[in-house]
Amino acid sequence: MTTVMTRVITIGNSRGIRIPKVLLDQIGLKKEEQVELAVERDRLIIRPVRRLRHDWDDQFKLMAQRGDDRLLDAATPSLTRWDAEEWEWS
Repeated sequence: MTTVMTRVITIGNSRGIRIPKVLLDQIGLKKEEQVELAVERDRLIIRPVRRLRHDWDDQFKLMAQRGDDRLLDAATPSLTRWDAEEWEWS
């Protein structure tokens, strides 16, 4: 665990802290990324906000490379003769 000292500074009507780059790098926080603030007991917790589904595109590509992207459902049987013989995609 890395520990650093910093000061609380005035920013307009609010207060803020400067977070050293070494700490930001450790949690993977990028410039102007949103963070979530929480208080747990006597601690202020700062976490990067992770977007849901942010890496799905990469994960789908990985699945395709591994052959894990095949359809698992069995083919649906045709319920009528019309479905099998007369239906046409236009």
